[in-house]
Formats: sequence, C-alpha cells, structure tokens
Amino acid sequence: MIKTLIIDVEPLALDVLETYIQQMPELQLVGRCSNALEANEFLRKNPVDLIFLDIQMPRLSGVDFIKTLANPPMFIFTTAYSDYALEGYELNAIDYLLKPISMERFMKAVNKAMEQHELRKRDEAGESTTTGEGVEFFFVKADKKLVKIKYDDILYIEGLKDYVIIRLEQGRVVTLQTMKSLEDKLPLSRFKRIHRSYIVSIDKIHAVDGTSVDVYEKGQIKQLPIGKNYRDEILEIVNKNKL
Repeated sequence: MIKTLIIDVEPLALDVLETYIQQMPELQLVGRCSNALEANEFLRKNPVDLIFLDIQMPRLSGVDFIKTLANPPMFIFTTAYSDYALEGYELNAIDYLLKPISMERFMKAVNKAMEQHELRKRDEAGESTTTGEGVEFFFVKADKKLVKIKYDDILYIEGLKDYVIIRLEQGRVVTLQTMKSLEDKLPLSRFKRIHRSYIVSIDKIHAVDGTSVDVYEKGQIKQLPIGKNYRDEILEIVNKNKL
C-alpha cells in the first residue's frame, strides 16, 4: 500500500481527500496536516510515499514546502487556482488537481502515482523498469513509425514544448510527447532530470560543475544547464561516486 499524507488548510478539503483515499485500497492514509510546518514535523517521524498538498497555505506555500525537502516523496498538488500548474510540473509533481476535485480525476492522479511507485520499487530492486524482464529498450512514435530506442544509445533528452528530442550516439529521434511522460519510462538509476528541458544519461556525463553537465556529442563537448531545483540532486550523485 502507498502511505499517503494529505495537507490542506481547509478541513472540508481534507475530509474530501480522506473520503476518496478510503475508497482506494492501494492507498493508506497515514496523516492529515493543516499547514506545511506541521507536515514537515510529521515527515521527520513517519515514512510517507505520497503527499496530496494544497499550494496556497499560510507562512509556507505548498510549492515552497516541496523545495525545502531534500528527498521529497511523490506529491500531487491540489488547488483552486491553475496559475501554478507550470511550476508544479517543473518540480516533478505527479499531477495537479484543481478544486473541486472529482473522484474520476482523483483516481486518474492516483493511477499515475501507482505507476511511478512501481517504477521506483523496481529501480530500488535493481530490476528493469520496462514490462519485459531484462529489456533494455523502449519504443516511441516518430515519423509515423514505432522507433526502438536502446537505453545505452541515449546521450540526453531535450524537451521542446510538446516535443521531445532524444539525442543518441548516432543521430536523434523526435517524438510528440511530454518530458514527464518520457521520464516515467526511464530507469531512475540510469537517467537523471537536470533541468526542466533536459534529462541526461548518467553514464554519458563527462564532467559536472555547479551550473552545467558536460556530455560528448559528435566528438565535441555539449554543455547542458542544471536547473536550480535539480542542482542538489545531481551534485549528490557526483559526491557519492567521488574518490
């Protein structure tokens, strides 16, 4: 079961979420909090897999709260305002629910969280994140075909609005989808989101500084920017493997 925490300043909103969660056997409600500070204290003492949190909260917004967490659980924003959607997705939110939240929309968000939870479990167990045992590739639709992409061939992935460019050892593939949907297909142990517009193959990183990652592309160094929200995570990978 996915251990779930709900955070909202409105008691009624908490009641609605609790009712929905009780109807989902995959979810286990482990806590209710009315603000970010209370939630921070709860997270220090309790394991949580998924957070539903309001964005507009006193003293510390939901967006700012997520930024304070070194290793945040999966999270889904809930709000009455659509203005924060872009920033929410830049923080890798699983989903963004507009109030009033219907059960149908809630279930769709939970299904996304369940898929991501399964990917994380497989990655932690060292298993393939694809449906086939030991599979080292996936398919994307490009040029009216399904094109096979091998993980080992990927240098980095670049997002351009609704399109994604997969940069390979030999050439590139352009496909119509979002960075988030493609990121969810990739093994977490082999690929890292470093910017809202870039995912890099960890094996293909040549060098890292505080603002960019160097990758060899066609015999030349290609510098990829590191977004401020991803800097700590990429530097953590470097520090773990530094001699």
